[in-house]
Amino acid sequence: MKVSLIRATLSALLLIPLLIQAKTEPFGQGRQLVSADNYHVLTPRERIAPENKILNQRLEQLLPQLMAESDLDMWLIINREYAEDPVYFTLVPQPTFAARRTTMLLFSRKADGSVEKLSVNRYPLGEPYTSAWAGGDLEQQWQALADEITKRKPKQIGINISEHWPVADGLTSGLHQKLLQVLPSEYQNRLVPAENLVVRWLEQRTQAEIDLYPQIVSLARAVIAEGFSNKVITPGVTHTDDVAWYLRERFEQLDLPVWFMPYVNLQRPGLHCESDSPYCGISGTIERGDVLHTDVGICYLKLCTDTQEMAYVLKNGETDAPDGLKAALATGNHWQDLLTTEFKTGRSGNQILTATHKAADKHNINQSTYTHAIGFVGHAPGPTIGMWDNQGDTPVQGDWPLHANTAYAIEGNIKQQVPEWQDQWVQIKLEQSAYFDGKQVIYLAGRQTQWHLVR
Repeated sequence: MKVSLIRATLSALLLIPLLIQAKTEPFGQGRQLVSADNYHVLTPRERIAPENKILNQRLEQLLPQLMAESDLDMWLIINREYAEDPVYFTLVPQPTFAARRTTMLLFSRKADGSVEKLSVNRYPLGEPYTSAWAGGDLEQQWQALADEITKRKPKQIGINISEHWPVADGLTSGLHQKLLQVLPSEYQNRLVPAENLVVRWLEQRTQAEIDLYPQIVSLARAVIAEGFSNKVITPGVTHTDDVAWYLRERFEQLDLPVWFMPYVNLQRPGLHCESDSPYCGISGTIERGDVLHTDVGICYLKLCTDTQEMAYVLKNGETDAPDGLKAALATGNHWQDLLTTEFKTGRSGNQILTATHKAADKHNINQSTYTHAIGFVGHAPGPTIGMWDNQGDTPVQGDWPLHANTAYAIEGNIKQQVPEWQDQWVQIKLEQSAYFDGKQVIYLAGRQTQWHLVR
């Protein structure tokens, strides 16, 4: 018997348990979507009311809790037009397009635990902010801010400066220096980084947001389903870039902004992919028998998604993906379960990553984990659970603990040999938006457990 035949036979025998798993194990939360036409999308005008309602709830109910947790008496957001603090747009009512001229927000924690919300701004923001000053020149504005600070006598004043968290580093050097100039010396020493508050504000999801999130993620997944269909793909004609641009333009048609350009790639027999390859896939014209992958992210009602899914282009005469590919997708779902089982409140991202590696090694899964928080931005602050180019500990961000009621892109990949491809490795790249309720991880719009099939 030839060596290649022996090798193929052994690989097929080793694959039998995975094939049984692929056919019999009902991986939880699987869901197939068909088209974004099945979902209602609010017009930009219709989005304002729910966005502002959620903002007011967050400011009234969540912010006091987080300021107390961060031991801050006051929090300052100071920014200028075209150089906005990253957190600014999560704090102001819609429609707001910029920090007009210089905009200052002041949050002051009162004795009863509630938070006073002030704007010190030439153009008043309106509810839910009380205008402490309006009109006058820039020097008067800065003096008004200093007066509002000193009259409340805060002991700890949070400002957005941070070495490690970009979203918490929105106070520019020039504005920081001006703040120091206008404050009495005794208050200058009370300025402290607000990074813990900023991260918690951005990562924490309210019940109202969790109620909306499934619709948002469903739209992202449904457009992927359209892209991975014969509505878009003609085998032998359509290029992977054509599919990527369909996704981009379809989201634009729905008034759903993307936060990065969608991309699509393919794998097929004969293309290089090894067990240790960090990335497998190329761009090109789509042919029958190809495996396709896409990565898309949209933002809607202030919440962002991040999704990666896989498709198979059927050969003539085929009605389903080859068993080896179905087994590989099942392994990807198994990896997801191993990862999400390790989500425990208080664990750091690094601890979750280490536990996932141990579990995957026990099950002989060749995987790479790089999961991150999502929310107001796609790559949101929170516990980093691996990086695609670093499967060891991530300092600072990886040390951040897991909190209940936070959302994540469950992201990573597995690689597995496919008998139908002469034991060539295939990379299954998966990413699904989910939230952690404190006990379990729940996919916001289900997850992919079956191949998209292009006929």
